[in-house]
Amino acid sequence: MSAPTNATQAKDRLYTQLAGSLGRMSRAIGQTADLCEQLQIDLHAMRTFAGLDAAKFMTVAAQLNPEEPDERERSTDD
Repeated sequence: MSAPTNATQAKDRLYTQLAGSLGRMSRAIGQTADLCEQLQIDLHAMRTFAGLDAAKFMTVAAQLNPEEPDERERSTDD
């Protein structure tokens, strides 16, 4: 058998580097997928919180600004 040539050694070194790069990219994609999943969970929680907060705001606003019964009665009597 003949000894590997410089071109063969360079090719093997580049394939090794490529394999390492692909491995790192695969891990990064996995982390990105995990972060996207967590983002979806957080966005759902924010939607729920915003809905509850809006409901509380409307309740407080209704208590602070109640409709006067006389005005409603007058508008229906007309």
